[in-house]
Amino acid sequence: MDLNDFVARTLTEDIGPGDRTTEAVIPVEAAGSGYVLAKSDLVVCGHEPARKLLAGAAARYDGEVLYDIVHPDGTEVSAGTVIARVRGSLRGIIVGERPALNCLMKMSGIATNVRTWVKAAEGSSVRIADTRKTTPLWRSLEKYAVTCGGGHNHRHALYDGVMVKDNHIYATGSLKAAVRRAREANHHLIRIEVEARTLDEVDEALDTDADVILLDNLDDPTLQEAVRRCRERRPHVVLEASGNISPERIARIKHFGLDVISAGGLIHQATWVDLSLKLDRR
Repeated sequence: MDLNDFVARTLTEDIGPGDRTTEAVIPVEAAGSGYVLAKSDLVVCGHEPARKLLAGAAARYDGEVLYDIVHPDGTEVSAGTVIARVRGSLRGIIVGERPALNCLMKMSGIATNVRTWVKAAEGSSVRIADTRKTTPLWRSLEKYAVTCGGGHNHRHALYDGVMVKDNHIYATGSLKAAVRRAREANHHLIRIEVEARTLDEVDEALDTDADVILLDNLDDPTLQEAVRRCRERRPHVVLEASGNISPERIARIKHFGLDVISAGGLIHQATWVDLSLKLDRR
């Protein structure tokens, strides 16, 4: 979703026809300032949607809120650190506070989680990548948060990459036929990835011209054997592992010879971090 559209819909969801409390208590001309405070150790992420949400809230009252970044996205900070300062329309700050914090807390939570997974892969060249297991309509923001944590994005959606998965193979009747059809239907600049869930399927995938082989849900010994076979027969094929991935497992398999380890848990296992917006004393 376009960020401006996301901001407009988020503000409409929270404000509706108006904030009954703030509009009754705070004069429209009142100005103020404040700061966004990290209440736990975290990796910062989400400044741009937060800035736009506060600005959009202020615009409803013909005002503005200026958002000054102290620690940019991707920065590790400790509890008690001020990550941004705000100033301008007091109504805008108070009305936009919760939507802005929601984005910062969710996105920083993902970035913080991803950083842990990426650190588990240190000392190797393997990439840690996300998947399409994202919150509906939040994909762009969640995938951006993955990069702030040091991870890499897999394909964004169904339209920007070919992945021949188990159901495609079931529906087609064979792995080889599914890969062949995918190759015939796409131009030469599109890479083809195929999923293999057993050593027999790995051997079958190696008989195709797939550019990437996804080794899915293999235990450690089977995964190691699959990598050995692939490197022996097609040394330059890109190898990706997925399924039952955790930071602990990444540390075990990072030297197997894989190129990519992908995991939905980068996003869906992340928990929100604690942030607050405090007003300066007037």
